[in-house]
Amino acid sequence: MITYRDARTIDGPALAAMARRSFTETFGTLYRQSDLAAFLDEAFGANGLPSQLSDPNFAVRLALDDGEIIGFVKMGPVTFPGEWRPDAIELYQFYVLGPWQGTGVAQELMAWSLEHARSHGAKEVILSVYVDNHRARRFYERYGFGEIGRYAFRVGETIDDDRIMRLVL
Repeated sequence: MITYRDARTIDGPALAAMARRSFTETFGTLYRQSDLAAFLDEAFGANGLPSQLSDPNFAVRLALDDGEIIGFVKMGPVTFPGEWRPDAIELYQFYVLGPWQGTGVAQELMAWSLEHARSHGAKEVILSVYVDNHRARRFYERYGFGEIGRYAFRVGETIDDDRIMRLVL
């Protein structure tokens, strides 16, 4: 049975392992091994995602199947370069493991994300998505996100072409 709850500090190691697995399964073939390893260490190592679980600026919602983390979404302050509204919030990471894609987990996590944004006074949600991640782009577009710019997303020494998308609430 799939359940949902807010992440706790103690979830850090399991969440980092799930995030590494999801990113590698989805994008691992796109990068040299050294670039992938550098990114995974930076994003999901001790100073990355696990450390943000105790940071009040971030909120992380988990999807669990029989206690195993199968998906999550992370929200927080907008960090993209440029001028952003003070009432904007960023959707940083939105990961669902392959076997649970298409089962409603992503929709449940997105519903929580939008409610979280509204309940914290946000008037817009900002995110970036890899230009060739067509499935994710279609998912975000179904919720009304539209492309507003480009972002150079670094994975080790590789620079990916991401699109910045915005949803006005």
